[in-house]
Amino acid sequence: MEKEKPSLVVLISGGGSNLQAIIDAITNNELDAEIKAVICNQAEASGLDRSAKANIQNHIVDHRLFPDRESFDQAMTEIIDPLNPDLVVLAGFMRILSDDFIDHYQHRLINIHPSLLPKYKGLNTHQLAIDNDDAKHGASVHYVSHELDSGPVVIQAEVPILTTDNADTLAARVLKEEHKIYPMAIKMHTEGRLTFDKDKLNLDNKLLCKPLLWKDGQLHT
Repeated sequence: MEKEKPSLVVLISGGGSNLQAIIDAITNNELDAEIKAVICNQAEASGLDRSAKANIQNHIVDHRLFPDRESFDQAMTEIIDPLNPDLVVLAGFMRILSDDFIDHYQHRLINIHPSLLPKYKGLNTHQLAIDNDDAKHGASVHYVSHELDSGPVVIQAEVPILTTDNADTLAARVLKEEHKIYPMAIKMHTEGRLTFDKDKLNLDNKLLCKPLLWKDGQLHT
């Protein structure tokens, strides 16, 4: 009997380019996993076309139809729990999650954020990096905790900030690197290489003291 693949549920709000990167990694046998469902809070999001094309089940849960964050999160939980995913993946999901939702999926809820955390939590990260004359910028894959854009960071991608950059050009270069590091981090999780000792993140049974770094096309430890 064939062993069941590790399973994912992916949450999106928009174009779903990171979702596509995960789909591509699975298609190319770089990631041994199955996306059981995609949940989106925007019915018009173009990312839904990506999952439909890949024959993945779509669920639209419009946050505007719920009186509060907790009831919206509960509606998503009712979709996710029967699927029993190994990992819930936030891929451009633009809603702040309730503490109950985060606790429910503790240590199996992961996000990608367009900055070198702990720098620039929240929005407008690319412009902030330029405005502060940073030499470098990037993206971080992290497990989700109660504090916004916090939680243990698995891997970061780093790009230089060019003198010719504006927020859009910088965002585009960072996004390309996001597409590389997100499937990497998901693979580490589904292969059991990432584990927790209480709230301390381990990689291969050793404390991950600092995030892995993807830079110039290479992974640095």
